[in-house]
Amino acid sequence: MSRYQFPYPAPELRAQHPFVPLDFDRRPLDEMRRRGRAFHELMERRRSVRMLSDDPVPFELIEDAIRAAGTAPSGAHHQPWQFVVTGDPEIKRRIRAAAEDEERTNYEDGRINEEWRRELAPIGTDWHKEFLEIAPWIVVLFEERYGLTADGDRRHHYYVKESCGIAAGMFITALHHMGLTTLTHTPSPMAFLTRLLGRPENERPFVLFPVGYPEPGCLVPDLRRKSLDEIMTVVGEQR
Repeated sequence: MSRYQFPYPAPELRAQHPFVPLDFDRRPLDEMRRRGRAFHELMERRRSVRMLSDDPVPFELIEDAIRAAGTAPSGAHHQPWQFVVTGDPEIKRRIRAAAEDEERTNYEDGRINEEWRRELAPIGTDWHKEFLEIAPWIVVLFEERYGLTADGDRRHHYYVKESCGIAAGMFITALHHMGLTTLTHTPSPMAFLTRLLGRPENERPFVLFPVGYPEPGCLVPDLRRKSLDEIMTVVGEQR
């Protein structure tokens, strides 16, 4: 006897919203442990990379990473995202120029306060963003603030930022899993991306990813990640 009330949704809605059996393999516990630890070891090597090579990356790899990101959960399954891809040298040059203009203002004209500067010091960033022009691909994740029906009416989206944040994380994970590197770049403000990439008014830039291989001799900050005890809190009696 199931502990859950079935069927759902309500019987009168099932023809419109059918359910199918879950495609799921329950694995032996030892295998689950091995897979979990192996995945952690893989992801422990992931780093944000600012020294990207211009070596070509097949477009099909970008497609595969976006397909994986597109499996992310989303509010009411509206999938309120659009991944916009360009490898066009002129478009990349314009994106770099616009991003550096905004970042130069941030760093030189006081948008970034002293506390923020101290926090950024270990990472070594400044307004120079060469990677935007050097990386073979730029992928910009746009959040769809609202949808549009076939008749042009607005369709409300739910939990847009949360949904896009999960999709972004899955995109990063997919890239790392296949052997590519990236960086989450969020120049502020980002409205220039809407203009340069010709996006409609219902979309807003969420995060920009330059994608490629690391430059030979690439260096990354020697940073420490928080331990499990620092990021996990267990509440209540455990079974």
